[in-house]
Amino acid sequence: MICSAWGKYPKIDCRRLTFDRESKLEEIIHNEKELIPYGNGRSYGDSALSEVILCTRAHDCFLDFDESTGVLRVESGVLLSEIVEHFVPRGWFLRVTPGTKLISVGGAIAGDVHGKNHHIEGCFSECVQSFRLMLANGEVLTCTKEGTPELWRATCGGMGLTGVILDATISLKRIKSRNIQQSTIKTKNLEETFEAFERYGKSPYSVAWIDCLAKGDEIGRCLLMTGDFADDGELDYRLKPQKSIPFDFPSFALNNWSVKAFNWLYYNRVGERVSQQKVDIDSFFYPLDAIGEWNRIYGKGGFTQYQFILPKESSYKGLREILSLIAESGKGSFLAVLKLYGEANDNWLSFPMRGYSLALDFKIEKGLFELLERLDAIVAEYGGRIYLSKDARVSKELFECGYPQIETFREFRREHAMDRKFNSLQSRRVEI
Repeated sequence: MICSAWGKYPKIDCRRLTFDRESKLEEIIHNEKELIPYGNGRSYGDSALSEVILCTRAHDCFLDFDESTGVLRVESGVLLSEIVEHFVPRGWFLRVTPGTKLISVGGAIAGDVHGKNHHIEGCFSECVQSFRLMLANGEVLTCTKEGTPELWRATCGGMGLTGVILDATISLKRIKSRNIQQSTIKTKNLEETFEAFERYGKSPYSVAWIDCLAKGDEIGRCLLMTGDFADDGELDYRLKPQKSIPFDFPSFALNNWSVKAFNWLYYNRVGERVSQQKVDIDSFFYPLDAIGEWNRIYGKGGFTQYQFILPKESSYKGLREILSLIAESGKGSFLAVLKLYGEANDNWLSFPMRGYSLALDFKIEKGLFELLERLDAIVAEYGGRIYLSKDARVSKELFECGYPQIETFREFRREHAMDRKFNSLQSRRVEI
């Protein structure tokens, strides 16, 4: 069957395998030449695509919960949305969550995902106490940061290339509301945007939508949203019904003019320089989850997300150069997200570092990859790196520039025969 991830690019003819018990999984691993774990299919590129994909979504039981500490043990196929749905009414929330709740716990560990509070809480691995992993030889190990440090650093952020995560023990955080007290700060240009991030840097959560087609004196203008949980005792959370995109948009629907119009309307919907709102968890953390199959907006050809991060000391100059190039190209994105990050962890392939990240969605079209290669050169020049969970096309050379521990990761995979069993289109492309 033809398979793709959320970006609908690339597509590959693959076989899907499932397992209902660990003995069946061990049998699959012994019998298949190569495979890659596949959760809920929400990674954007080709990191979970191969000729054989091992679907873990059905491995989705809640195993244990300690109400006094918020420590939860779940199988790897459990979605973050299921955790949110079950535990927000009990006064608990994820310590770290990305911009979608529709990913599996196994996928969150494999991507070492991060959220709007990286500057405070770090990556998802910071809330993981342990996980069980089936290796290439069928052996199952319980992994902890202290007990199995190398396997931990390889697996957290390792894109499923060390084995199959069976279950995980994670810690949740106490909350007193399903609502967020949000501040929206409207900036006029990139200089004001950076000043606003620094001014509101102590806010627990922060993220900015940025107008990537603005030019001249307005380049880098944004709406910065900061917030923290309210204290109103409202915990009656329910998952909202989705409104789905019923068909693939025609390729001409998303163009320079429609994106410009959207960006102008979105930016100008906010009148005040600083305003306050009370919003719910879904509106603040997961706005796109309200739209089912929103990837259809980009048409049958699909899209790719380009997410990079630059060191803090070079972020302003590098982002200004990149935003100028995107605006000149006319291939802008109406989904452009800017975030400030805290210190990096020591996981070998984790994406974040102390600096600023920009994520943009681009429709697959003529001339796009040439533009992205020009952006690659700027990212490399300023000491940045590309996020593997979003990537579908980066070169081996550029990838290696951003990840100084790549040879350590490669050697670890070779030493434990992981490179002969767990592989994806992405791992083969960048040779990890």
